[in-house]
Amino acid sequence: MAVASMLARALTDDTEPLGDSAETGARAVLTDFRAEWFACLTGRGEELFELTDAVLCADGPVKTLVGLALTSEHRRGHGALYDGLNHGRLNIARVRMALAALPLPRAADGRLVLAVDVSPWLRPDAATAPRRSFCHTYGRGRNEHRMIPGWPYSIVAALEPGRTSWTALLDAIRLEPGADVLAITAVQLRQVIQRLIEAGQWQDGDLSILIVADAGYDLHRLTFLLADLPVEVLGRLRSDRVMRRPTPPRVYQPEGGRPLKHGGEFVFGQPDTWGEPDQQTTTATTRYGTTIAMAWDRLHPKLTRRAAWIAHDMELPLIEGTIIRLTVEHLPGGGEPKPVWL
Repeated sequence: MAVASMLARALTDDTEPLGDSAETGARAVLTDFRAEWFACLTGRGEELFELTDAVLCADGPVKTLVGLALTSEHRRGHGALYDGLNHGRLNIARVRMALAALPLPRAADGRLVLAVDVSPWLRPDAATAPRRSFCHTYGRGRNEHRMIPGWPYSIVAALEPGRTSWTALLDAIRLEPGADVLAITAVQLRQVIQRLIEAGQWQDGDLSILIVADAGYDLHRLTFLLADLPVEVLGRLRSDRVMRRPTPPRVYQPEGGRPLKHGGEFVFGQPDTWGEPDQQTTTATTRYGTTIAMAWDRLHPKLTRRAAWIAHDMELPLIEGTIIRLTVEHLPGGGEPKPVWL
């Protein structure tokens, strides 16, 4: 009998006492996903299925394949483990669709929140591993930033609200050396969102999907590349950025000249260029004390034909957005709180 069938029968055994309806529903979702996962394993499926359970149920981190072979969840021989890894096959497209169809966490207003980031798999000792890159790591040694050989992966995950480290991973792509990370990320997000729409996770009339990114991404270019999708992009900005205000109304000038395309400067580091915010809120929190958020609408960067825009053969766009400045009273771990620009 197939392993998936046995596990599904064990999980739905009527003789085992169940909890409330939420627990029963969660168990049904788990059962269906395990059956779908087994169907995605198109070669050496039963061995790979047991190997998956061994990875999930092993005590502590998995460091050697021999250790996986000795777990109680892996009931086959040592040779079957290597045979499954060498000759097993996985339907990646079906796995991605199965992940998109799972119940996903949502924000308080019901919208999906997708986070995108690059996470490295460090492989400093694997000299024969193909296409390694130098990955930027934090806090290694004496809290130093180091470049260590490894494989960087672009990962998309659905976030849960509140203080939690749990995320629902939806996609992962290994980045090649010298790759245009943002262009690859835009294609990856487009594919993930299309799968979410096909799975019924988003429908017409729902709130836009929120994409959260860090300061390493060009948020305006990402917005430009995903402009036809039902998304909003939110990310952290460097504190030394300079934005421009909306294009001022055209005024007749007797001396002639080209009309202005950009308004006055909005310099993050110069408060005298900010003016009054369009919105301001003050909130009392338990971890950060009093937080103040100020927002200025319809600001945009002044793009130039260099870097990512060097091959743009049309007129450079005006990509307007809302700039948010967030300040807190204190940090949970101490230290001086610095303003965050979003």
